[in-house]
Amino acid sequence: MTPPRRKRRRPQPVAPPPPLSLEPAQGQGKPGNPERLYTIAGSGDGARADLDLVTLIVARSAPPPSASPEEGAVLRLCIAPLSVAELSAYLQLPFSAMTVLITKLITAELVQARAPIVRQAVPDRSLLEAVMHGLQRL
Repeated sequence: MTPPRRKRRRPQPVAPPPPLSLEPAQGQGKPGNPERLYTIAGSGDGARADLDLVTLIVARSAPPPSASPEEGAVLRLCIAPLSVAELSAYLQLPFSAMTVLITKLITAELVQARAPIVRQAVPDRSLLEAVMHGLQRL
């Protein structure tokens, strides 16, 4: 009895990956698209508010009809205070574009920027000593 003959498999040709394109897909701009970031940020004078990642942004009013989609999204999200980092993540925009967008909203008095609440790093020593002496008396 002869063993069955096996057929050799030929390797299938691998298709090259699709080329990267800066064109928006189906009318939607990609977050990494430089043209989209320019249209969001606009061509203003370049002045920016002094914001950092933990600055809290609070909306003062509802979005006006003339607001861009990104401005409207910021105003809807900021009903409760949100940090600039959170807004940047939710809208998938880089921090630099977020600061320009928020600066426009601050100058239009649609949002308010608040410094984050900083807790005291070290508790008061006299309070700790008073608690310690009170516990020792027990």
